[in-house]
Amino acid sequence: MNKQNSPENIAAQTPGLGRRDLLKLTGAGVAALGAGSLLNASNAKAQSISGEWDKVFPRSEKVDHQKVTFRNRYGITLSADLYQPKNRAGRRLAALAISGPFGAVKEQSSGLYAQTMAERGFVALAFDPSYTGESGGEPRNVASPDINTEDFSAAVDFLGLHPSVDRERIGVIGVCGWGGMALSAVAVDKRVRAVAASTMYDMTRVMSKGYNDSVTLEQRTKALEQLSRQRWSDAEKGTPAYQPPYNELKGGEAQFMVDYHDYYRTPRGYHARAVNSGNSWTQTTPLSFMNMPLLTYIKEIAPRPVLLIHGEKAHSRYFSETAYAAAAEPKELLIISGANHTDLYDRVDMIPFDKLQSFFNQHLSA
Repeated sequence: MNKQNSPENIAAQTPGLGRRDLLKLTGAGVAALGAGSLLNASNAKAQSISGEWDKVFPRSEKVDHQKVTFRNRYGITLSADLYQPKNRAGRRLAALAISGPFGAVKEQSSGLYAQTMAERGFVALAFDPSYTGESGGEPRNVASPDINTEDFSAAVDFLGLHPSVDRERIGVIGVCGWGGMALSAVAVDKRVRAVAASTMYDMTRVMSKGYNDSVTLEQRTKALEQLSRQRWSDAEKGTPAYQPPYNELKGGEAQFMVDYHDYYRTPRGYHARAVNSGNSWTQTTPLSFMNMPLLTYIKEIAPRPVLLIHGEKAHSRYFSETAYAAAAEPKELLIISGANHTDLYDRVDMIPFDKLQSFFNQHLSA
């Protein structure tokens, strides 16, 4: 691991006492979310569905695009972009449910993955998770390992009822923090025949244990005490407190924080609805993640195949390596030479789309 990305150096380089304390006390989970101190700075608002092409990537002329909605098991309406090959000629095709990264929206990385996989012959659905983007749910910008795992299965519900989809040939792709959600969903949802996770984060692990599992029991306990008491403040005010805007650079941040900024806060990947593009998660979002390990049952994905893709130089590489070790065969870990964590968000010369296509062609065959 690069020394500048060590837990000690990350904490030392993070400006502001509250922010530094959170890095220590919440297992660096706030850094994984985008970083922030416990201040009341909310600019999160419910979104309405846009009819415009407002993606951060160019529209492909090889696919048909449609905005769709569907409901999850908790009654939350999810918003999604459905991409279909133009040459489908009435055939029922294999389909993919796609989401991520954590704090992103479907107009960013997941949409790029979906449109590209549609160009390669799949029906692909990129969706906004509950409480974020154009999807429903109040309060805004809160996450849950349970509800967000359910979001993937709700996407499978939708695809399985779509006339263009062969419901026995559905796969899942999760990017970054939604890579962990994807693996969790497929472990429990036996309808899914194959799963790929790209530049995967296990959000429950990083929030409860910190980067490289560096957080002590004492630090974890202090974090939970702080977050628990924040609930009283939120309940008293009748609205949750939010962290400051994410991915703003003060100077001296670890390189991976600079990489996040270079994606989320520049024209490369900025989107106004994304939590990570200058918005914020609620302060208490880490609570459920700290007590619900996502990948406990990863072995139960088998005998369905798992493909893990990660950058050689990514600070998060160890998440995929340990998930690979815990998973049962058939499984594959593909390390992309020279790539960092965010390169696999949108660098089409680094994202192994040929591998994703061959993987799902093989395992979603008729």
